Amino acid sequence: MLSLALQYGQGKVFLKDIAKEESISEKYLSLIIIPLKAAGLIRSNRGAYGGYQLAKEPSKITLKEIVDILEGECLVDCIHDTSFCPRIQTCATRDVWVLLSETISKALNRITLEKLTRLSRKKVRNFLPTENKNGGNGNGLRNTLSKAS
Repeated sequence: MLSLALQYGQGKVFLKDIAKEESISEKYLSLIIIPLKAAGLIRSNRGAYGGYQLAKEPSKITLKEIVDILEGECLVDCIHDTSFCPRIQTCATRDVWVLLSETISKALNRITLEKLTRLSRKKVRNFLPTENKNGGNGNGLRNTLSKAS
């Protein structure tokens, strides 16, 4: 999704190019694309002028949407399905999982693909040898995301 966001507005992208850029199997990537396409986050066209692109602006897609589509909405089944475990009323660890799930969900909901593209471009610029290598403070994600909020 980040690769597509980085190319947003510049035309369609081939899966083979994303797979090569991200060093992942094209076959694996094609499996990831299916639910994202079904959810309406990605559009595709076949043929010589085909490829993939985001179906919405990067600023309108949150990491929470992506994670929920690919991984599901909760960390453990008992969070949303109280019939999952007979010990739910006395389980202290469930409360921890609920808290963690809410915290992660809120954080992912605040991060859009647009924010992530800005962070990616900034990191690439800082990595280039012509840039000042001592400019970072180790808080790149935290600083970039909080400035973009």
